[in-house]
Amino acid sequence: MAETEGGEQPSEDAALAEAGARRARLAAEAGRLMREASSATLATLGKDGHPHAALVTPAVAPDGAVLLWLSTLSEHTRQLARDGRCSLLFLGAAEDSNPQTTPRISLAGLAARSDDPALKEAWLARHPYAAPYADFADFSLWRIEPRSALMVLGFGQAHRLRAADLMPGAEAPA
Repeated sequence: MAETEGGEQPSEDAALAEAGARRARLAAEAGRLMREASSATLATLGKDGHPHAALVTPAVAPDGAVLLWLSTLSEHTRQLARDGRCSLLFLGAAEDSNPQTTPRISLAGLAARSDDPALKEAWLARHPYAAPYADFADFSLWRIEPRSALMVLGFGQAHRLRAADLMPGAEAPA
């Protein structure tokens, strides 16, 4: 442990409080990146075990789950119906021409269909342009429960997050 200004060792409680505050700041940044993303990359598992990546339009539910409005005509939807394990990659804005400086979060989760009309409204509030096809019979709402995440805030700045870090209330107070 680092010494304080007076030369003494900080208390274990202070170290735990500092670690908790850091985790809360990281959780807030992860939530911001996810909420601000108008699109993300969804990775699903094919029948043969090979991954499949697709562009999707996410929204974040009040409980921290990720919401997707998906068509059964899409390969990734059929794959989620067979195996709900998936990953989402959210990208922020790059700081410069080096793509490795782009803030990003790769979230691992478990997807399941949801018939919750409030969650559908939450998704549509984030993506109002989709209203014309929101009631097509082949579309349905999917809710992805976060299990873990890796957030990279630039080159060499990787942070592991737990599911609890991605839930509301994990964020630092404003």
